[in-house]
Amino acid sequence: MSTSVLIEKLNQALGWELRAINMYAHYASYIRGIHRLQLEPHFSSEATESMVHSNIVRSAIVKLGGVAVTERNPTAIRHTTSYLEMLAESLITETKAAEVYGELIPMIEEEGDADLYDAIEQIYLAEIRSVEELRRLAE
Repeated sequence: MSTSVLIEKLNQALGWELRAINMYAHYASYIRGIHRLQLEPHFSSEATESMVHSNIVRSAIVKLGGVAVTERNPTAIRHTTSYLEMLAESLITETKAAEVYGELIPMIEEEGDADLYDAIEQIYLAEIRSVEELRRLAE
């Protein structure tokens, strides 16, 4: 596997993180009613977590000699004031991000970079936890 393929996949992950930052910040601003008490802090926390993840991924891309994307994944962020739709959109985003990180793990293992492997594995596990949490919230 070439380094350029790994960088391309890392950029894909970065695009999803940049999208998540925007989406969660947007939803934190638009959540209304009784659900705001729980979901505004949740969405704000997820935006912050995505910022941390994006910084780790961006640093990895630079370390590998690549150029990090500056644009988010082009999947449209659905504007809604329905908390159920917000949770459904969040679940889609987290699921896609988890898929990309799941694909990255064997690529990084093949590359032999133990530090990067550990960092990406931690992000992957966080994404999986987010998917499960969103599934429970949307019930």
